[in-house]
Amino acid sequence: MKTLNKTEFKNGYDPQLLDKTVIAVREAADLLLQRFKPDARPADLPQLLTMIEDNDVAVTAQLRESLLTLRPGAQWLDDEKSSGPLPAGEWWVADPAEGNVNHIHGTTEWVVTATLVRDNVPVLTVVAEPLAAKLYTAVRGGGAYLNGQPLHVSQKPTLAAALVSTGQATPGEGKLAYSKIGQSVTAMLEHALLVRMAVPATMQLVQVASGQLDAFWQHGNVLSGLVSGALLVTEAGGLVTDWTGQPWTLSSPNFIASAPVMNGQLVNVLKNI
Repeated sequence: MKTLNKTEFKNGYDPQLLDKTVIAVREAADLLLQRFKPDARPADLPQLLTMIEDNDVAVTAQLRESLLTLRPGAQWLDDEKSSGPLPAGEWWVADPAEGNVNHIHGTTEWVVTATLVRDNVPVLTVVAEPLAAKLYTAVRGGGAYLNGQPLHVSQKPTLAAALVSTGQATPGEGKLAYSKIGQSVTAMLEHALLVRMAVPATMQLVQVASGQLDAFWQHGNVLSGLVSGALLVTEAGGLVTDWTGQPWTLSSPNFIASAPVMNGQLVNVLKNI
């Protein structure tokens, strides 16, 4: 594999932290890969929930120990439903099985992610997609990479030619959230070439960073599904905002990621929903 981006961190960061994080995430991804069964089919909701929990328990302990060893002063967040700003300091925001529901149904759309957030700003991320042998990395100010090759967002000028995607609400989020998601999809269908809805969010966002998708939007702000992709898209030359066009932060109620030229068009579609 070619050399990964190695932009040095300032203010006491270990310049080798990216490589060490890659090792930790790859080890967790290998463990999740060992648990993958293409013919897996949960029989009902109780079995589905048990299989999800089993994956989380099996992979989280290893990933958490590895990452906290790298940054002993950092705190840990792996709650898939957590949203909003974090207390000051360093946090590892990780998802040991993002797309877990896909994994336990024998489909391929799942990854392992780890993002270092410092004072509510994502500064380093690693996303491993083991089935496809893909490793996405980004360091704030150092670019975004896939297997060592630079990533660049799409340069399409208009939504009329765009492939766009959104994610489903968290189960139990409520009728208001579902209504906003439905309205946003309906509105986007009137403007974009192709609209799709899929999970997990990170797999949509790495495609935005690589130019395979032109945009991703989402109602809500589940941190574990957005922080890694937000950094990758930004470092690939994209723009990440809320639905009003303001810069996205961990406090934002919603999310848009796209090439800068397309952001205004997306805001015009979504801002009044």
